[in-house]
Amino acid sequence: MSARTFNVLVLCTGNSARSILGEALFKHLGAGRIRAFSAGSRPSGQVNPVALETLEKHGIPLPDARSKSWDEFAAPGAPEIDFIFTVCASAAGEACPLWLGHPTTAHWGIADPAHVEPLSARRAAFETAYRLLHQRIEAFMTLPLDTLSAAAIKLAAEKIHRECEA
Repeated sequence: MSARTFNVLVLCTGNSARSILGEALFKHLGAGRIRAFSAGSRPSGQVNPVALETLEKHGIPLPDARSKSWDEFAAPGAPEIDFIFTVCASAAGEACPLWLGHPTTAHWGIADPAHVEPLSARRAAFETAYRLLHQRIEAFMTLPLDTLSAAAIKLAAEKIHRECEA
């Protein structure tokens, strides 16, 4: 196993739901190999309570979760990011800041569970988002990140997205 720790940034527009789930799952499944962060292009300013409820249900609390701008990660002194995953189509299509270190990027689109009604359906939508992100992140964590090129990691991440259950 590598002694190197990789920094992952999970992006969405509001940074309240899918990207929060992704951050928590990367921290959990990364088992010390990953320092995970999340952010949004237009952060909502609050984390969706059902996102936190979903994480708690699976034993993955994220007590320091907060909705924040991706500008924090493009500012001087920000951690150098190795991998960026966009989890919503809006964020994937936006003009991103210039990231230090030219991170490898991939798009793992997940349907937005945040506004599904009624509440029981929203909880089910969060479970689906959680499951899909868990599958992708678990598969990503099996990659030999130390020895693959950035291009090979990007191709592998895209393949993971295509092959994981939709």
